[in-house]
Amino acid sequence: MKTKHILYSFAITSAILATGCVSDEDLNQTDPNFETADSFWQDDNDALEGVNSVYGSLLTDGSYMRSTPLLLDLKGDGTRSNSPWAAMANVGRFNTSVADAAIYGWAFETFYQGVYRANQVLENVPGMEMENEALKDRVVGQAYFLRGLYFFHLVNMFKNVPLPLTSLEIYHEQKTQEEGWAQVKSDLEAAAALLPENYNSVSGPDAGQVGRATKGAAMAYLGKAHLFTKDFNAAKTAFESVINSGEYALVANYQDNFTLYNENNSESIFEVQFSREAGGVDLGWGGAPASGWGKTSARAITYGPPTFGFTDVQPTRILFDDFHKEQTVDGQVDPRLDATMFYNKPGGMMLYGVDFATHYGANESYLNDLFVAKYQNSDGSRVDEYDWRSGINERIMRYADVLLMYAECLNELGQTDAAYAYIQQVRDRVNLPDLATTKPGMSQQQMRDQIAHERFLEFPLEGHRFDDIRRWGWLQDPAKLEWLKSRDPEYNSYVPGREYFPIPQSEMDNNPLVTEQNTGY
Repeated sequence: MKTKHILYSFAITSAILATGCVSDEDLNQTDPNFETADSFWQDDNDALEGVNSVYGSLLTDGSYMRSTPLLLDLKGDGTRSNSPWAAMANVGRFNTSVADAAIYGWAFETFYQGVYRANQVLENVPGMEMENEALKDRVVGQAYFLRGLYFFHLVNMFKNVPLPLTSLEIYHEQKTQEEGWAQVKSDLEAAAALLPENYNSVSGPDAGQVGRATKGAAMAYLGKAHLFTKDFNAAKTAFESVINSGEYALVANYQDNFTLYNENNSESIFEVQFSREAGGVDLGWGGAPASGWGKTSARAITYGPPTFGFTDVQPTRILFDDFHKEQTVDGQVDPRLDATMFYNKPGGMMLYGVDFATHYGANESYLNDLFVAKYQNSDGSRVDEYDWRSGINERIMRYADVLLMYAECLNELGQTDAAYAYIQQVRDRVNLPDLATTKPGMSQQQMRDQIAHERFLEFPLEGHRFDDIRRWGWLQDPAKLEWLKSRDPEYNSYVPGREYFPIPQSEMDNNPLVTEQNTGY
């Protein structure tokens, strides 16, 4: 990566921005209108503002404002896109173009922006004299966590990428994916050692502030990194620390995980904080922060049903059908279906204050189609999503995920019988039968398939499905790949290697240390 040494102080995020493609002469220039890095890092407040800027990279278009959910969702068999924008529609068709870096290139750039901001914190804060040394630890811990999170996305989505650990060099060499995962784990371990369980008992300007990274968030992502690299013993240990912490519990209502209500709840281990009330009203499309930027998301309008949003992402019929494979203990359809999608439900279904069948009755194609309900402001308080400004927080690590990943570890370590109890906690929330009674004595492979099914229905449209498909090796298994093709015709265009996104051509052109493009492109 190539970086530029300018610190931007900005009222909302005090953002420190990494930009690309500069000369050595550029690096020696100081704009008198901005604070420099040398003059900024002076006191406790500077340290806190510095780490706040690292969070800011979660809020822009390349990240969770819009692009990252699309990139994580669209390759799964539970989603499809009929977007007129080729860069978006082609994600799920495994036809992303090296010549057009829209969406995936923005994510690549934004993740490195976050890494650069984290590096500035890690370079400056440890040597500062601060009044509150515990606050220093928390700031440094958050910087490690966020850098680990950005690296997680880069390694997971782009494979062999640079891993800049300093902002003092212009170019950073491309690393192997194995080196990438090792760095992710190192950062998350460092974060876990410094972060508190919560911010309710700390003293300082961050006291009581929800939304900041915690020890549980670091351990959950550390476990996930171990799981993705098939170190099941280490993953099990990390997940056990989260489970045994007593900090987390499933919320009673599954739908509470995707609305404005009950944000930062007991199930949420880490979520991206959006708000219609904070900052200005402009969306953060990228580049240098501006005073008019708000902290809102464009996810709702991008995924929104027709006449309420752009409908660029939709659920698949196979996802709809899988929700009907098993009834609740009282003979009802799995309640997660209605929290996940809008459809022509017998007896009626409301969205944005109107009835589905009534609203779409004159359009047969809409009437018989499926649309996204998760993360929509559809309870009637908003008439549509066309102001582009959703304030719903994105829950990117839920306790339900930890429980199911822990069950997976147990099964992979030969403790299949022990996995039942952790799966059942997730099933009990939606009133599904006791799996130990309906499917007792499963083999390890049968339990693998069951966990895959449980994850498919618990996390649709949350960015997990394709990560699971890739890490389980299904794309390299001819039988599994044929099964995926039978469920989702977009898999017919899969080419080996395209489970990853390409390295943006601009990075390869401008960075002489990045020379290897991902296979398949």
